[in-house]
Amino acid sequence: MIVVGFEGDSVDAAGVAAVRTALEEGRLGGVMYLKKNVASLSAVREMNAMFRAAAPDILPFITLDQEGGAVERLTKDVGFREIPNAASIAANNTPQDAQTIYAEMAKDIAAEGFTVNFGPVADLSTNPDNQVIARFGRAFSADPDTVIAYDEAFIRAHHAAGLMTSLKHFPGHGSSTADSHEGFVDITRTWSENELEPYRVLIAEGLADMVMVGHLYHADYADADGETPSSLSPRWIDGVLRDELGFDGLVISDDLEMGAIRDHFTLEQTVTKAVRAGMDVLLFSNTAKYRPELSQEILDILLSEAEADPEFAARIEQSYERIVALKTRAE
Repeated sequence: MIVVGFEGDSVDAAGVAAVRTALEEGRLGGVMYLKKNVASLSAVREMNAMFRAAAPDILPFITLDQEGGAVERLTKDVGFREIPNAASIAANNTPQDAQTIYAEMAKDIAAEGFTVNFGPVADLSTNPDNQVIARFGRAFSADPDTVIAYDEAFIRAHHAAGLMTSLKHFPGHGSSTADSHEGFVDITRTWSENELEPYRVLIAEGLADMVMVGHLYHADYADADGETPSSLSPRWIDGVLRDELGFDGLVISDDLEMGAIRDHFTLEQTVTKAVRAGMDVLLFSNTAKYRPELSQEILDILLSEAEADPEFAARIEQSYERIVALKTRAE
């Protein structure tokens, strides 16, 4: 249930060794790469081979964000073939052509030893002034049918390369007027139900390996304890995503160290609220205040809460089953 970012860009780095040890001891479910971890493609391959060898029976989630355009961890600076952003792909290519482009990218990602690419973006580009989606051309379109067609191309290309994918950012970041990296994002006045359509269709088609939940607040979906963002909200995860859209796959958080979470909740509150809301995988970039023991801190919170609360322990068992099912299916 725990996926964290790390320090270091080679097998000899102390932060990388700490990750390997945690994987070997079964205390960590996966790692998240950022650009700072990529010194060269050969170094990435060596680290990923080490991570895989540390947990050979059930491979860890070895993850990155490689959308194309501005959002990518592997770049031409280290010899990786870059591709345009989603908006450019959709504007200049048919979905069939896009699948060919994404197939090449996915093959290259898989060759480096990754298991998960956090994409495609399922957001609708409905706000042209959006700071985090439209600004970087990360969404394929404002039209749900167009987004669905190109999301399908992205996912099928990655599946063909043996990679898992994650729809993002549920319930929809494209209409927002703020950036959850920086702080609290209220989508009450801007969000519309058609932002759920890509999720509805792709889940029904069986193409959603994971759904990444963003840190977005909507007053109509508020919980009894006040302004809870979607990533910590049972109304959104158990209610809309699970019950209304019928998703029984893996739910993963967006980075739980973003300002929208970090500025409002303690680590213990974040972990316990997320799990109670229905979150299966807790993603921490470990960049706000890096510490190699972060994954152990999260694990201690999970174990302590599970010991005190049988319902919480049952949630963990459900998440474990979903995680193992996806990992073994992907092998």
